Amino acid sequence: MSKGDKAKEYFLTGRGCSQSVALAFCDEIGLDPALVERQTIGFGAGMGRLREVCGTVSGMTYVLSNLYGNEGKASVYAMVQEVANEFKKQNGSIVCRELLGLDKGAVSPPTPDARTPEYYKKRPCPELCKISADILENFIEKKERETKK
Repeated sequence: MSKGDKAKEYFLTGRGCSQSVALAFCDEIGLDPALVERQTIGFGAGMGRLREVCGTVSGMTYVLSNLYGNEGKASVYAMVQEVANEFKKQNGSIVCRELLGLDKGAVSPPTPDARTPEYYKKRPCPELCKISADILENFIEKKERETKK
């Protein structure tokens, strides 16, 4: 099962978008899933339902920070920009409200929407979780290959 498939599965079982991406990489980052789930909860829905940067991009950032944070800010920032740019290339934006087709001034209450069949029909989030985790998996594999050279 790919990391993307795992992330999508996590989302479909009720986790948030950021949680789903981060949880798919628990083995790589060496952290307990319960800890990762708790640490990434606030990044969902574009940062606490503010509909800003997509939670899946925040999830990728969390994983990269855990894996490569010892390489310094500039290095991690470059990695974040690379995966975020790939996400934007594939989806047209990294902004939650734009990905959901919401108005710029739309305000979302802090209470998450119920996960009903209708919710999943109107949300691209499960697929965005898959895309983000696949982008990140490919990035990590590429980085590891380059490191071994």
